[in-house]
Amino acid sequence: MKKYIVIGFMVGIFFPKAQSSDSLKADHKVTFSAYAELFYTYDFNEPANHIRQNFLYSYNRHNELNLNLGLVKAAYQNDNLRANLALMAGTYAQDNMAAEQDALRYVNEANIGIKISKTKNLWIDAGIMPSHIGWESAIGKDNISLTRSFAAENSPYFETGAKISYTSDNGKWFLSGLVLNGWQRIAKPEGNQTISFGHQITYKPNEKITLNSSSFIGNDKSKEEKKMRYFHDLYGNFQLTDKFSALLGFDIGAEQKEKRSDSYNLWYSPNVLMKYQVNDKWALAGRFEYYNDKKGVIISTETPNGFQTFGYSLNVDYAILKNVVFRTEARGFTSKDAIFMKNDQFKQGNFFITTSIAAWF
Repeated sequence: MKKYIVIGFMVGIFFPKAQSSDSLKADHKVTFSAYAELFYTYDFNEPANHIRQNFLYSYNRHNELNLNLGLVKAAYQNDNLRANLALMAGTYAQDNMAAEQDALRYVNEANIGIKISKTKNLWIDAGIMPSHIGWESAIGKDNISLTRSFAAENSPYFETGAKISYTSDNGKWFLSGLVLNGWQRIAKPEGNQTISFGHQITYKPNEKITLNSSSFIGNDKSKEEKKMRYFHDLYGNFQLTDKFSALLGFDIGAEQKEKRSDSYNLWYSPNVLMKYQVNDKWALAGRFEYYNDKKGVIISTETPNGFQTFGYSLNVDYAILKNVVFRTEARGFTSKDAIFMKNDQFKQGNFFITTSIAAWF
């Protein structure tokens, strides 16, 4: 049974006493920020326990007003050092961090970076960091659609480890290599002795196009159950006109069927997202997606065809203020097998409506 916990916290930044106030202003930059997103979802399958699908980790409560994510963050930056500490609460934290130790379940970020070159933008960062995989993040306001895609919900939102990264002088290229604890892990699973690896390459030829390639290689199981997993995320974000943008994404993964096996189970997910900015206040967005995990590597259904599901959504956004947005989304799923529970029977479809209000400063 999951536990609901209410927490409070304080974040402090301390500076060496020897420095004057003038030098602090010149050399250091500390910023504080906060984000909160309340939501309400009505799922027409009406789950009795109000918890919706086991493959969704955001906005995953039915017929109740709830907090998806509340976040406070302190960020420190100077020419050679950077650090981030962010603490969180909400159903997102509860569902995504269920496998972590109690003391770590409310940590969103905790990392330090050091610049290792005097002439180039070359850094080493270590700690708990946002994932290098995917086109959607946990921060709702930063995403095209209100809810997260199958691909985002079933690949890492965060990661723990170290990375070396380089940004070109003209800002067009970003390259990084990562050593990780595992697939969306802070603490490793018991008995796991494997180091995982990743890469990210982002290319921005101009202000209207962003191309990204990210990968993960590793084992997320115990030594006795070791199965190597290989995963690749590819997407392109295109600003086609001043008001219209589109994102094309494709994730694909492979995992060994058995330890030391030469055979693999595959899963993949293509996505198309579109957004039309009507004016400064209103925006429309839509998404078409498909997720194929026939063997249940990521989403297990224990049905003959596994998880083979189409998804579609349409959302309307209204900016109440510059830092407050109200969003409404209608979304549906259609699966090859009957995997969605309704009135004590499994159905092939699921439809729900979500609204949210997000504020930040």
